[in-house]
Amino acid sequence: MDNKNQPIGIFDSGIGGLTVAKAIKEVLPQERIVYFGDTAHLPYGEKSTAALQAYAIKICNVLLSMSCKMIVIACNSASAAAFDLVKEYVGSKAVVMNVIDPVVDYVVEHYPDQTVGLIGTRQTISSNIYRQRIHHFQKGVSLKSLATPLLAGMIEEGFHHNQISRSVINEYLSQKELADIRSLILGCTHYPLIKDEVEDFYKGKVDVIDSPAIVAAAIKDKLLEQGILRNQKPARQDYFMVSDYTQSFEMSSALFFGESVQLNKYPLWE
Repeated sequence: MDNKNQPIGIFDSGIGGLTVAKAIKEVLPQERIVYFGDTAHLPYGEKSTAALQAYAIKICNVLLSMSCKMIVIACNSASAAAFDLVKEYVGSKAVVMNVIDPVVDYVVEHYPDQTVGLIGTRQTISSNIYRQRIHHFQKGVSLKSLATPLLAGMIEEGFHHNQISRSVINEYLSQKELADIRSLILGCTHYPLIKDEVEDFYKGKVDVIDSPAIVAAAIKDKLLEQGILRNQKPARQDYFMVSDYTQSFEMSSALFFGESVQLNKYPLWE
């Protein structure tokens, strides 16, 4: 399909997916992105599979209406709950990517026969998606996982890089479920915002995996493989939508992209 100049659509419940969007822009500055933050329904990690699938299909309709050549589910919870459904629903209209498979590929390649930790939302951890995908490769990777439900909401509300966040992070990472790991998957796209604090806790003894960079590299490979990598910088600016306006999203988006970002409200159910 000859759609190199069409944008990449990205969606998440809120600011977490901006970590993926930023990584994509760093690797692929010539690409235009259309971002949808479903702030009316955050946090996704506490929602049911059926609810996440319903949100994902609604958002995909929006992104397809904007002629996106690729749709990136920039949320682990939504990737676990809705990737297969979205892929089937979208069909040949766009390439669909999730944020789990690229990280699993990286882990089995770099940490065979080692113990790897995973933190994420209740939805992501209870889905067992990482365990199933890692086990499929049979590379001897042992996975230890822990649901950390307070983290995404804390980050979304701006409580990171302070005493509150350090206390919560340290409490979670001290749990016996994460003992004796060699590396740690930050299984939520919000968590790169607290990567420094996680690394401080481990003091270099555990590799903290940079998921957005891994996902962005996989997206570049997929665009090349499909022959839809854009060759020149777009004339139009990146476009940001939210299902409900939040000040924290506006502040975070400006922080990520180094400039004020215009938010366009797009309610999903009205």
